[in-house]
Amino acid sequence: MARVVRWAAAVLAATIVTSGVSSAAPDPQGGARPPGGWVTTWGAANNGPLANSDPGCVGCSIRNVVHTSVSGTAVRVRLSNVFSAKPVIMAHVTVGVAAGNKTPAAVPGTVRTLTFGGRQSGRIAPGSEVLSDPVELAVPTDGDLLVTTYTPTPSGPITYQRAAYQTSFIARTGGDHTSEEAATSYTETTGFTQYLAGVEVLAPAARGTVVALGDSITAGSGSGSNTNQRWPDVLSDRIQASPPGHRFGVANSGIPGNALLNDSAATGGVNALSRLDRDVFDKAGLRTVIVLLGINDLKSGTGADPDDVIAALHQIADQAHARGVRVLGGTITPFKGAKGYTEAFERNRGKVNEFIRAGNVFDGVVDFDAAVQDPADPLTLRPDFDSGDHLHPNPAGYRAMGTAVDLRLL
Repeated sequence: MARVVRWAAAVLAATIVTSGVSSAAPDPQGGARPPGGWVTTWGAANNGPLANSDPGCVGCSIRNVVHTSVSGTAVRVRLSNVFSAKPVIMAHVTVGVAAGNKTPAAVPGTVRTLTFGGRQSGRIAPGSEVLSDPVELAVPTDGDLLVTTYTPTPSGPITYQRAAYQTSFIARTGGDHTSEEAATSYTETTGFTQYLAGVEVLAPAARGTVVALGDSITAGSGSGSNTNQRWPDVLSDRIQASPPGHRFGVANSGIPGNALLNDSAATGGVNALSRLDRDVFDKAGLRTVIVLLGINDLKSGTGADPDDVIAALHQIADQAHARGVRVLGGTITPFKGAKGYTEAFERNRGKVNEFIRAGNVFDGVVDFDAAVQDPADPLTLRPDFDSGDHLHPNPAGYRAMGTAVDLRLL
């Protein structure tokens, strides 16, 4: 589990910054509101250290573009140095409303300087995350924010998410550009989010946060960049169109190549059980987690024992329930025709899906398999849902997946 601390002093290591708003207003649908009214409007699962990024990005302003789910009246940001063995100095961090989803320009008057324990600059220790103080900002629903960091000195490798499917921007020269509203200085683009783990908003009317825990099919491989057509995006759009009192934040904790049982340091990050605290349980306002994992275990090498996959899914449910969190099990989607597919892998997928559908462990089931399978050959993706590799859905397939979630289960 990553440490979440304020800047510097170890005596503040357990302190979590709150808004001062009283917690736990009654929920008309049952259950308490999130403590303090804070929910996660955007979240990521960082998969490791960015290759060849040691000693960090010296003198860089990195402007991460992130897509919100639920709106709020104030915002705080979670930064990460989890995958570095060296500290990183953050001299200046800002947040603002983006003028569009493909531009580093900010809406005039919206850029805010963030502080951490009252200080503008500070040091993130190795293996740690930090949570900013709240700042007032009208955060839009289904919009884009700019989170910009300035790192003036050498550090270790950058903690990053390699499959953001969103263009972000870098200004490498000229010093600190974090407060700039114009796009001029941001001449370099990147497909990664860097140093960023989550964005939280004060949304007292929201019922909590839903976290999607998965692999590339949750991260959105095949959905396209800058389109926000991953299945968690589709789910979020449906949620935000619901009547007031039914709203949730949605955080995407998918990592391409991720598995339940084994690490994949080069691509898929640490195994899902190892990252539960950081990528699921630490998300502000957590109420429900939707789990879609196992396909990379079943199709890797000779294929994992399905009983081991089932045991790992059972463990995720047990850990969620021990924290009072609801957990929905997602059936593993078809992949006949994909690279490396075998009939043995298919038998194992069937066994795992049978366990999930039995409903003995999870609080509900999302039958992603049924949503995207070809009626003429249920072992394959529907041709009009196939991105082309017979494994990852296209935007139409992701829409079917996001529509398959019964909102009443959340």
